[in-house]
Amino acid sequence: MKKNKIWILAGAAAAAALLVFLFIPRDNTPPPTARVVLEHTYRTYIAPSCFQGADATNFLEESTLQHAEELNYPPHSDCTKKAFAGTRESRITSILKEFGIVEKETEDW
Repeated sequence: MKKNKIWILAGAAAAAALLVFLFIPRDNTPPPTARVVLEHTYRTYIAPSCFQGADATNFLEESTLQHAEELNYPPHSDCTKKAFAGTRESRITSILKEFGIVEKETEDW
């Protein structure tokens, strides 16, 4: 009987730890492999969702956010800045966004 109580307490402690882990807020940043369009004429990068509204020239290249940062290219517009802005949310919210249950703020990452 005493062993059952220990297992129940251990299970409850593990469940509580899991809930705390899922609901503690954390900083989310775009991955370095996120796709961007490099605008070499203006030496900036453009988020794919912002490309239609950008005044881009023909000197373009598809690349990653990491490469754009290595080139020290700033965001092309406020739209791109907003698309790659980090968020602060819980792990459970991130999981729900990945499964499509909660809508993402941006589709760029």
